Amino acid sequence: MTQLTQIRRPDGSTCPAYLSSEKLPPGAPGLVVIQEWWGLNEQIEKTADRFARAGYRAIVPDLYRGKRASSTEEASHMMQHLNFLDAADQDIQGCVSFLREGSARVGVTGFCMGGALTILSALRVKGVDAGVCFYGIPPRAAANPAELTVPLQLHFAEQDDWCTPQVVDGLEADLKKSRSRFELYRYPAQHAFMNEARPEVYDAKAAGEAWQRTISFLQRELQKA
Repeated sequence: MTQLTQIRRPDGSTCPAYLSSEKLPPGAPGLVVIQEWWGLNEQIEKTADRFARAGYRAIVPDLYRGKRASSTEEASHMMQHLNFLDAADQDIQGCVSFLREGSARVGVTGFCMGGALTILSALRVKGVDAGVCFYGIPPRAAANPAELTVPLQLHFAEQDDWCTPQVVDGLEADLKKSRSRFELYRYPAQHAFMNEARPEVYDAKAAGEAWQRTISFLQRELQKA
């Protein structure tokens, strides 16, 4: 059983979170890694550890408070009952504030549901210096991408029945109206192509390209003096 850290939220309550135990030099940049709709599972913990090995103090807030989905139906139900604004304003804000105690620069990244929350956090969470979104878009009523100001990198699959190419086109049009320096990439792959624990959708080539682009982007935006 993973031992979680308790992170103080702005409202005074706490959020459990997985904090990578990789040894990093003092002042290393921070990164909040936001779960898919499955919950805080082993795959997202390993993803955080991978970011930590790349040089980032990585933390994953447990947005479902210990619950993990084992089917798409259960995951959908849990996501639909998540208060996205509370997750951003309280859980993710708490994690960013925690990381900033030891890091001069902090980013956010997330996958699927976490990708949508990455965009939402880039708009709402104080102290976010950059974001990397993987195949997730929040409702425009909750987050208008045209209002973004922080640097953002985005990765989408061309075979996606949620973030369809048409929906991504709309997002890109909004981003072009923003003050964000953004990069948007599309891959001939399926939704969740980064998830190595799901061989039915994992795409090694697309995942490798997206990872290299992500690390290069984070180095530019978060490794600044």
